[in-house]
Amino acid sequence: MTENLLLAFGLTLMAGLATGIGSILAFFTTTTNTKFLSLSLGFSAGVMIYVSFMEIIVKAQDALVASMGEVFGNWMTVGGFFGGMLLIALIDKFIPKQGNPHELKKVEDMNDEEKKEANKSNLLKMGTFTALAIAIHNFPEGIATFTSALQDPSLGIAIAIAIAIHNIPEGIAVSVPVYYATGDRKKAFKLSFLSGISEPIGALAAYFILMPFLNDIMFGFIFAAVAGIMVFISLDELLPAAKKFDEAHLSIYGLIGGMAVMAVSLLLFI
Repeated sequence: MTENLLLAFGLTLMAGLATGIGSILAFFTTTTNTKFLSLSLGFSAGVMIYVSFMEIIVKAQDALVASMGEVFGNWMTVGGFFGGMLLIALIDKFIPKQGNPHELKKVEDMNDEEKKEANKSNLLKMGTFTALAIAIHNFPEGIATFTSALQDPSLGIAIAIAIAIHNIPEGIAVSVPVYYATGDRKKAFKLSFLSGISEPIGALAAYFILMPFLNDIMFGFIFAAVAGIMVFISLDELLPAAKKFDEAHLSIYGLIGGMAVMAVSLLLFI
Protein backbone atom coordinates (compact mmCIF):
# COMPACT_ATOMS: atom_id res chain seq x y z
CA MET A 1 0.00 0.00 0.00
CA THR A 2 2.82 2.43 0.93
CA GLU A 3 4.60 1.70 -2.36
CA ASN A 4 1.41 2.40 -4.31
CA LEU A 5 0.93 5.67 -2.42
CA LEU A 6 4.45 6.85 -3.22
CA LEU A 7 4.11 5.83 -6.87
CA ALA A 8 0.69 7.52 -7.18
CA PHE A 9 1.98 10.75 -5.66
CA GLY A 10 5.20 10.63 -7.72
CA LEU A 11 3.26 10.18 -10.97
CA THR A 12 0.94 13.07 -10.10
CA LEU A 13 3.92 15.30 -9.29
CA MET A 14 5.60 14.41 -12.59
CA ALA A 15 2.44 15.13 -14.58
CA GLY A 16 1.87 18.48 -12.89
CA LEU A 17 5.41 19.77 -13.21
CA ALA A 18 5.45 19.08 -16.95
CA THR A 19 4.31 22.71 -17.24
CA GLY A 20 7.95 23.52 -16.48
CA ILE A 21 9.01 21.54 -19.56
CA GLY A 22 6.83 23.79 -21.70
CA SER A 23 8.49 26.83 -20.18
CA ILE A 24 11.98 25.46 -20.90
CA LEU A 25 11.02 24.69 -24.50
CA ALA A 26 9.84 28.27 -24.88
CA PHE A 27 13.21 29.61 -23.77
CA PHE A 28 15.59 27.29 -25.57
CA THR A 29 13.94 26.72 -28.95
CA THR A 30 13.19 29.32 -31.60
CA THR A 31 10.15 27.65 -33.17
CA THR A 32 7.41 25.32 -32.06
CA ASN A 33 7.51 21.88 -33.66
CA THR A 34 3.81 22.07 -34.44
CA LYS A 35 3.64 18.68 -36.16
CA PHE A 36 5.17 16.88 -33.19
CA LEU A 37 3.00 18.81 -30.73
CA SER A 38 -0.16 18.10 -32.74
CA LEU A 39 0.69 14.40 -32.89
CA SER A 40 1.52 14.31 -29.17
CA LEU A 41 -1.67 16.08 -28.09
CA GLY A 42 -3.74 13.77 -30.29
CA PHE A 43 -1.90 10.78 -28.79
CA SER A 44 -2.63 12.03 -25.28
CA ALA A 45 -6.34 12.44 -26.12
CA GLY A 46 -6.44 8.91 -27.57
CA VAL A 47 -4.95 7.44 -24.40
CA MET A 48 -7.39 9.33 -22.18
CA ILE A 49 -10.52 8.57 -24.20
CA TYR A 50 -9.74 4.89 -24.71
CA VAL A 51 -8.75 4.21 -21.11
CA SER A 52 -11.78 6.14 -19.82
CA PHE A 53 -14.33 4.07 -21.74
CA MET A 54 -12.56 0.70 -21.82
CA GLU A 55 -11.05 0.55 -18.34
CA ILE A 56 -11.98 3.27 -15.86
CA ILE A 57 -15.73 3.43 -16.43
CA VAL A 58 -15.89 -0.39 -16.44
CA LYS A 59 -14.13 -0.61 -13.05
CA ALA A 60 -16.38 2.12 -11.68
CA GLN A 61 -19.49 0.30 -12.90
CA ASP A 62 -18.33 -3.05 -11.47
CA ALA A 63 -17.70 -1.52 -8.05
CA LEU A 64 -21.00 0.39 -7.94
CA VAL A 65 -23.16 -2.46 -9.27
CA ALA A 66 -21.59 -4.87 -6.76
CA SER A 67 -22.34 -2.45 -3.89
CA MET A 68 -25.69 -0.95 -4.94
CA GLY A 69 -27.27 -3.44 -7.29
CA GLU A 70 -27.61 -3.33 -11.06
CA VAL A 71 -30.13 -0.50 -11.42
CA PHE A 72 -28.77 1.96 -8.85
CA GLY A 73 -25.17 1.01 -9.62
CA ASN A 74 -25.58 1.83 -13.30
CA TRP A 75 -27.37 5.11 -12.56
CA MET A 76 -24.62 6.09 -10.12
CA THR A 77 -21.97 5.31 -12.75
CA VAL A 78 -23.67 7.54 -15.29
CA GLY A 79 -24.15 10.25 -12.64
CA GLY A 80 -20.47 10.13 -11.70
CA PHE A 81 -19.35 10.27 -15.34
CA PHE A 82 -21.42 13.34 -16.21
CA GLY A 83 -20.75 14.83 -12.78
CA GLY A 84 -17.02 14.79 -13.60
CA MET A 85 -17.74 16.52 -16.90
CA LEU A 86 -19.88 19.13 -15.14
CA LEU A 87 -17.14 19.82 -12.60
CA ILE A 88 -14.45 20.51 -15.19
CA ALA A 89 -16.91 22.48 -17.36
CA LEU A 90 -17.79 24.75 -14.41
CA ILE A 91 -14.10 25.28 -13.68
CA ASP A 92 -13.58 26.32 -17.30
CA LYS A 93 -16.63 28.59 -17.21
CA PHE A 94 -15.42 30.59 -14.23
CA ILE A 95 -11.86 30.98 -15.49
CA PRO A 96 -11.41 34.50 -16.96
CA LYS A 97 -11.26 34.35 -20.76
CA GLN A 98 -7.88 36.11 -20.92
CA GLY A 99 -6.43 33.50 -18.57
CA ASN A 100 -7.99 30.39 -20.02
CA PRO A 101 -5.31 27.72 -20.57
CA HIS A 102 -7.00 26.77 -23.84
CA GLU A 103 -5.64 30.02 -25.33
CA LEU A 104 -2.40 28.47 -26.55
CA LYS A 105 0.81 30.25 -27.46
CA LYS A 106 3.73 29.27 -29.69
CA VAL A 107 7.41 29.52 -28.84
CA GLU A 108 8.10 31.77 -31.84
CA ASP A 109 5.73 34.37 -30.39
CA MET A 110 8.56 35.30 -28.04
CA ASN A 111 10.66 36.50 -30.95
CA ASP A 112 8.07 38.99 -32.20
CA GLU A 113 9.63 42.35 -31.31
CA GLU A 114 6.37 44.26 -31.78
CA LYS A 115 4.65 42.10 -29.19
CA LYS A 116 7.54 42.60 -26.75
CA GLU A 117 6.80 46.32 -26.90
CA ALA A 118 3.10 45.82 -26.26
CA ASN A 119 1.41 46.82 -23.03
CA LYS A 120 3.58 45.01 -20.52
CA SER A 121 1.22 45.29 -17.58
CA ASN A 122 -1.55 43.62 -19.58
CA LEU A 123 0.81 40.84 -20.64
CA LEU A 124 1.93 40.25 -17.07
CA LYS A 125 -1.72 40.15 -15.97
CA MET A 126 -2.47 37.67 -18.78
CA GLY A 127 0.40 35.40 -17.76
CA THR A 128 -0.62 35.54 -14.09
CA PHE A 129 -4.28 34.81 -14.92
CA THR A 130 -3.18 31.92 -17.14
CA ALA A 131 -1.04 30.47 -14.35
CA LEU A 132 -3.96 30.74 -11.92
CA ALA A 133 -6.36 29.24 -14.46
CA ILE A 134 -4.06 26.29 -15.10
CA ALA A 135 -3.58 25.76 -11.36
CA ILE A 136 -7.38 25.57 -10.86
CA HIS A 137 -7.72 23.40 -13.96
CA ASN A 138 -5.01 20.98 -12.83
CA PHE A 139 -6.44 20.35 -9.36
CA PRO A 140 -9.08 17.77 -10.43
CA GLU A 141 -6.54 16.28 -12.85
CA GLY A 142 -4.32 15.62 -9.81
CA ILE A 143 -7.17 13.79 -8.09
CA ALA A 144 -7.79 11.78 -11.27
CA THR A 145 -4.13 10.76 -11.69
CA PHE A 146 -3.65 9.93 -8.02
CA THR A 147 -6.78 7.81 -7.57
CA SER A 148 -6.16 5.96 -10.84
CA ALA A 149 -2.54 5.17 -9.93
CA LEU A 150 -3.55 4.10 -6.44
CA GLN A 151 -6.11 1.63 -7.79
CA ASP A 152 -4.02 0.37 -10.74
CA PRO A 153 -0.37 1.53 -11.07
CA SER A 154 -0.08 0.57 -14.76
CA LEU A 155 -3.23 2.58 -15.51
CA GLY A 156 -1.88 5.47 -13.45
CA ILE A 157 1.35 5.55 -15.47
CA ALA A 158 -0.55 5.82 -18.76
CA ILE A 159 -2.79 8.60 -17.44
CA ALA A 160 0.15 10.50 -15.91
CA ILE A 161 2.04 10.45 -19.22
CA ALA A 162 -1.03 11.63 -21.14
CA ILE A 163 -1.66 14.50 -18.70
CA ALA A 164 2.05 15.44 -18.69
CA ILE A 165 1.98 15.76 -22.50
CA HIS A 166 -1.04 18.07 -22.38
CA ASN A 167 0.56 20.19 -19.62
CA ILE A 168 3.55 21.10 -21.83
CA PRO A 169 1.73 23.66 -24.06
CA GLU A 170 0.06 25.03 -20.93
CA GLY A 171 3.55 25.80 -19.58
CA ILE A 172 4.30 27.69 -22.81
CA ALA A 173 1.03 29.62 -22.43
CA VAL A 174 2.16 30.90 -19.00
CA SER A 175 5.80 31.65 -19.74
CA VAL A 176 5.36 33.49 -23.07
CA PRO A 177 3.31 36.50 -21.84
CA VAL A 178 5.26 36.75 -18.55
CA TYR A 179 8.54 36.80 -20.45
CA TYR A 180 7.14 39.47 -22.82
CA ALA A 181 6.21 41.61 -19.86
CA THR A 182 9.31 41.24 -17.69
CA GLY A 183 12.13 39.93 -19.88
CA ASP A 184 12.89 37.68 -16.91
CA ARG A 185 13.24 33.99 -17.80
CA LYS A 186 13.47 32.94 -14.15
CA LYS A 187 10.22 34.67 -13.23
CA ALA A 188 8.42 33.22 -16.26
CA PHE A 189 9.72 29.72 -15.48
CA LYS A 190 8.84 29.99 -11.80
CA LEU A 191 5.24 31.02 -12.52
CA SER A 192 4.90 28.27 -15.13
CA PHE A 193 6.41 25.71 -12.75
CA LEU A 194 4.19 26.76 -9.84
CA SER A 195 1.04 26.50 -11.97
CA GLY A 196 1.64 22.73 -12.10
CA ILE A 197 1.96 22.38 -8.32
CA SER A 198 -1.83 22.22 -7.93
CA GLU A 199 -1.75 18.75 -9.48
CA PRO A 200 0.14 17.14 -6.55
CA ILE A 201 -1.96 19.33 -4.22
CA GLY A 202 -4.99 17.63 -5.75
CA ALA A 203 -3.36 14.29 -4.94
CA LEU A 204 -2.84 15.37 -1.31
CA ALA A 205 -6.48 16.48 -1.10
CA ALA A 206 -7.56 13.10 -2.45
CA TYR A 207 -5.41 11.33 0.15
CA PHE A 208 -6.34 13.35 3.23
CA ILE A 209 -9.98 14.19 2.43
CA LEU A 210 -11.26 11.34 0.27
CA MET A 211 -9.19 8.36 1.45
CA PRO A 212 -10.73 8.11 4.95
CA PHE A 213 -14.15 7.67 3.31
CA LEU A 214 -12.98 5.45 0.46
CA ASN A 215 -15.25 2.42 0.17
CA ASP A 216 -16.50 0.64 -2.95
CA ILE A 217 -19.28 3.19 -3.53
CA MET A 218 -17.00 6.21 -3.09
CA PHE A 219 -14.30 4.60 -5.22
CA GLY A 220 -16.76 3.74 -8.01
CA PHE A 221 -18.25 7.24 -8.08
CA ILE A 222 -14.81 8.94 -8.09
CA PHE A 223 -13.57 6.64 -10.83
CA ALA A 224 -16.65 7.37 -12.96
CA ALA A 225 -16.04 11.11 -12.40
CA VAL A 226 -12.36 10.66 -13.38
CA ALA A 227 -13.51 9.13 -16.68
CA GLY A 228 -15.82 12.09 -17.28
CA ILE A 229 -13.07 14.60 -16.49
CA MET A 230 -10.62 12.96 -18.88
CA VAL A 231 -13.11 12.65 -21.76
CA PHE A 232 -14.09 16.31 -21.35
CA ILE A 233 -10.45 17.46 -21.30
CA SER A 234 -9.74 15.40 -24.42
CA LEU A 235 -12.69 16.72 -26.40
CA ASP A 236 -12.67 20.31 -25.16
CA GLU A 237 -8.93 20.95 -24.88
CA LEU A 238 -6.55 18.41 -26.36
CA LEU A 239 -8.11 17.77 -29.76
CA PRO A 240 -8.97 21.44 -30.50
CA ALA A 241 -5.42 22.41 -29.46
CA ALA A 242 -3.93 19.70 -31.67
CA LYS A 243 -5.99 20.96 -34.60
CA LYS A 244 -4.80 24.53 -34.03
CA PHE A 245 -1.17 23.47 -34.08
CA ASP A 246 -1.37 21.60 -37.37
CA GLU A 247 -3.48 21.76 -40.54
CA ALA A 248 -3.11 18.10 -41.53
CA HIS A 249 -4.61 14.99 -39.97
CA LEU A 250 -1.74 14.37 -37.56
CA SER A 251 -3.93 14.97 -34.51
CA ILE A 252 -6.28 12.17 -35.63
CA TYR A 253 -3.35 9.86 -36.41
CA GLY A 254 -2.04 10.64 -32.92
CA LEU A 255 -5.49 9.96 -31.45
CA ILE A 256 -5.69 6.54 -33.13
CA GLY A 257 -2.09 5.79 -32.17
CA GLY A 258 -2.80 6.65 -28.53
CA MET A 259 -5.84 4.37 -28.51
CA ALA A 260 -3.87 1.53 -30.12
CA VAL A 261 -0.96 1.82 -27.68
CA MET A 262 -3.37 1.94 -24.74
CA ALA A 263 -5.31 -1.08 -26.07
CA VAL A 264 -2.15 -3.16 -26.46
CA SER A 265 -0.80 -2.14 -23.06
CA LEU A 266 -4.09 -3.12 -21.36
CA LEU A 267 -4.09 -6.49 -23.16
CA LEU A 268 -0.53 -7.16 -21.99
CA PHE A 269 -1.64 -6.77 -18.36
CA ILE A 270 -4.66 -9.10 -18.58
